[in-house]
Amino acid sequence: MQKLSLDALAREQLEAAGRAPAGRAARTAVGGHDHALRQTVIALCAGQELAEHENPGEATVQVLHGRVRLVAGDTEWEGRHGDLLVVPPRSHRLEAVVDSAVLLTVVKQPGRGAPPAA
Repeated sequence: MQKLSLDALAREQLEAAGRAPAGRAARTAVGGHDHALRQTVIALCAGQELAEHENPGEATVQVLHGRVRLVAGDTEWEGRHGDLLVVPPRSHRLEAVVDSAVLLTVVKQPGRGAPPAA
């Protein structure tokens, strides 16, 4: 059994993102490239984004801190602390409206790649 504090991981990654030239940081919390399930805490400074990319499988974004915008084509959803966004099965991007941390949960479909690194 393993216990993780998502609040602590979010704080840690927000601090790292603030120091990073790209304004973002990430840490895999559960799983990894050799697992079907992968959960990653991603922090983005205000105005930063994960550029448009394909969905590697079923995915959700849980907002741990801040406010983000998930954009897929002409459709967008905004999420705040505590919200869970279901990632659409198409090309999309994630933008930080303010300094934000999210928990990205992905279950890869057979034959599809891993999510983009932060």
